[in-house]
Amino acid sequence: MPEVEKAVHDNFRKVIAANNAQGELDPDLDMVDDYGLTSLNKVLFLTAVCDDTGISLANFTEENVAAMRTLRDVTAELSRHAESAV
Repeated sequence: MPEVEKAVHDNFRKVIAANNAQGELDPDLDMVDDYGLTSLNKVLFLTAVCDDTGISLANFTEENVAAMRTLRDVTAELSRHAESAV
């Protein structure tokens, strides 16, 4: 879903602006290891993406969130729930 992918990329850029928002984002790089995303910023990022897409954060368990290591992971996981979002 292109709108989910756009929300993921836009919100990720906002969260990592101080670190590395220049240039193209690689959807397969590790958000923590390669982009320096902290656990707090990951929660803020996921909350913002869920708000923008209308997908409830309650859809995701702690294990789901931990498994979201790349932007591609986040996009795929959120896309699974996008069709049921209000």
